[in-house]
Amino acid sequence: MARSATKGPFVANHPIQTIKNLNSQKEKRVVVTWSRASSVVPIMIGHTIAIHNGREHLPIHVTDRMVGHKLGEFVPTRGFRGHSKSDKGSRR
Repeated sequence: MARSATKGPFVANHPIQTIKNLNSQKEKRVVVTWSRASSVVPIMIGHTIAIHNGREHLPIHVTDRMVGHKLGEFVPTRGFRGHSKSDKGSRR
């Protein structure tokens, strides 16, 4: 079920406060967050946010086309290593 429109998008408080402080100081710096469920809001455009993927923080530069999506969508948690060379079962 979707989030209520009257509540607005879910955004963790820490990254938003940090970005507001950076905007007031006219400074660009990487903002680190563990909140993959946070939505991208227009105030984040132009900033680099390091999002945790379970092992490390991966920096993502936020553009205008990302607004409305979740931060976790841009950082994969599982790495595809490729198919086995000796796998003959899929080639019938």
